[in-house]
Amino acid sequence: MTGPLLLLDGASLWFRAYYALPESFTAKDGRPVNAVRGFTDMVASLVTRHQPSRLAVCLDLDWRPQFRVDAVPSYKAHRVAAEHEQGPDVEEVPDTLTPQVPMILDVLAAAGIATAGAPGCEADDVLGTLAAREREDTVVVVSGDRDLLQVVADEPVPVRVLYVGRGLAKAELFGPAEVAEKYGVPAERPGPGYAELALLRGDPSDGLPGVKGVGEKTASALLLEYGSVAALRDAVADPESGLAKGIRAKLTAAADYLDAALPVVQVLTDADVTLSRPDLLPAAPVDPDRLAELAADLAIETSVGRLVKAMAAPRQA
Repeated sequence: MTGPLLLLDGASLWFRAYYALPESFTAKDGRPVNAVRGFTDMVASLVTRHQPSRLAVCLDLDWRPQFRVDAVPSYKAHRVAAEHEQGPDVEEVPDTLTPQVPMILDVLAAAGIATAGAPGCEADDVLGTLAAREREDTVVVVSGDRDLLQVVADEPVPVRVLYVGRGLAKAELFGPAEVAEKYGVPAERPGPGYAELALLRGDPSDGLPGVKGVGEKTASALLLEYGSVAALRDAVADPESGLAKGIRAKLTAAADYLDAALPVVQVLTDADVTLSRPDLLPAAPVDPDRLAELAADLAIETSVGRLVKAMAAPRQA
């Protein structure tokens, strides 16, 4: 058995690192490096814990893809800082976090850790595609975004999601059984069921309204009874189905939303993903001099040392 393929949701983790550490962590020139330091420590900890043979940090090349906005115009609209006619809109991000992202990418490049992205796609789509594409190793997806729970699977390889929404110390590992149990979705299709649960209940953090009057408990009960949104909508169209009058009315009123929003909620599994380098995790930095220079300039020698030590540790053979 080789170690797993570890797929990290880059922005999800560096946002959490940014808010977990104070801006008093600075580089030699006074620039805040709290996100760089925290993110590097997270990667080191994850490598130590999971002993991956392969690793890729997945990026948002477009955090608000046009195909999702066209379907549901409110999608992430509350997070837009500036609109661009050409290229992605600008996301509202703390001023002191934005300059740290290139620093993080520099550290990853010097270490020899692959990054992955797809034009016009979010990191979720990159994660979903790489997980669906895998045929050899177990996959562990690390994110603080519950939308990724829809990628859990047992075949053709096990795909698990390490949910870090409450921090790395309180991370929860989800497989199909855990998703079905915790969120009350059909056990025979927990991944798609979770996406449909999100569709019905909505997600204010993403600007998805959901079906008015249908919360998570009701959405779960409907999916457990009918098995899928498609079967539920068939019941709405069938006057003899026995579907409660109130629920029928709510779903009928939300028909246009349901038609448009499922592709918005579902992560892609066929995105045009490009890797910056092969995803094999090296046992030593590919550019040790550059990594040492970055560590000194950014005053993150301890964090980089942890990462190098984690990379060098023996892994499953």
